[in-house]
Amino acid sequence: MTVAVLFACAAMAQTGPTLQLTFQDAMARARAVNPQVLSASLAAQIAHEDAVQAKAALLPTVQGFSQFIYTQPNGTPTGVFVSNDGPRVYNDQAQVHGDIFAPMKRADYHRALAAEAVAKAKADVAARGIIITVAQNYYGMAAGARKLANARTGLAEAQTFLDITTKLEAGGEAAHVDVVKAQIQVEQRLRDVQDAELAADKARIALAVLIFTNFRQDFTVVDDMDRPPVLPDFAEIQGMASNNNPDIRSAQAAIRQQNYEISSARAGYLPTLSFDYFFGINANQFAIRDPEGHNLLGSSAQAQLTVPIWTWGATRSKVRQARLRLQQARVDLTATQRELLGNLNSFYLEAQAAAAQLASLRRSVDLSQDNVRLTVLRYQAGESTAQEVVDAETGLVQARGAYDDGVSRYRIALANLQTLTGIF
Repeated sequence: MTVAVLFACAAMAQTGPTLQLTFQDAMARARAVNPQVLSASLAAQIAHEDAVQAKAALLPTVQGFSQFIYTQPNGTPTGVFVSNDGPRVYNDQAQVHGDIFAPMKRADYHRALAAEAVAKAKADVAARGIIITVAQNYYGMAAGARKLANARTGLAEAQTFLDITTKLEAGGEAAHVDVVKAQIQVEQRLRDVQDAELAADKARIALAVLIFTNFRQDFTVVDDMDRPPVLPDFAEIQGMASNNNPDIRSAQAAIRQQNYEISSARAGYLPTLSFDYFFGINANQFAIRDPEGHNLLGSSAQAQLTVPIWTWGATRSKVRQARLRLQQARVDLTATQRELLGNLNSFYLEAQAAAAQLASLRRSVDLSQDNVRLTVLRYQAGESTAQEVVDAETGLVQARGAYDDGVSRYRIALANLQTLTGIF
């Protein structure tokens, strides 16, 4: 698909109704299109098929066999090649093959099951790994919309103050310098609006790339930042992480896989016993009976015992190699457990601090609003300066921005925790 076609599709998509997405909707869409998640899911499905094939190798098999062998005649009953038993040989048989004792195949089956568990855990890791990415982009877009609204409110407040100073100057109650200060503030607020519009558009584009297969921007997100979930107690979070962490499950499954790999390697020391049963014809005529009336349709059975005697140390080397891999898997599990505990404590402290600051940030906004209202009243009464009004309005803009950053920070801190525990 060319770039022109992509832009055409995007334009067509934007003519439809606006799509409203919740955070759960965005997560579902991201998981459906994210290449890392899709690759991990395919790897898990491939591992499942490996387990199916390993299980099938343990079971008896049935196959048909049809063959015609022509041998050049030389005047004898067998023809030129004695082993062919005649100028014409017909083989038409059904064969049943089964393993009576095959420890390597059994160990390989259990190893395939463990490998499937590893792949499924890694798929879960990939699915959880995008929680933080989606949260950053989703709440980045929500915060961008808030900051744009705040910037426009700040512009309206600056324009209101400019109107006040202009009228007071006209009435001889204010100096022209107050009007200049108000005009400077309006210009700054105009630039703030432009920057906020740019940031909001960039946040929308970043989220669109993450959640849509075709590029579209005709969507909005539900702003639920003022209704955040309550942070559970640390003991509850720790229990959720211990019981439901895919990194731990993957490391534990890797240990099981390496244990069965040792069993598979050790099976190289053991004999294998199998059997075959044949039913059909193996004759010089393609018929049930020969010209003399003898029966040509029948069966035969055979058993094979294979005993390993000398492999030049290859089996012993495979056992040592499997043990070394088991040691590595145990090291990885220990490291994963330490990393989980460290991240869990760090992410929880971050979420706790962000939650604790929300009330303070909200109070700062309320106080800043009162400060602006009172300062403007004092200015109109001639009891404060224009600079004080500008400073108060600037402080209100900053307080609103800090509050929006605070709620966004808390949401992202929760998303970090949820990569370890799952959604709560």
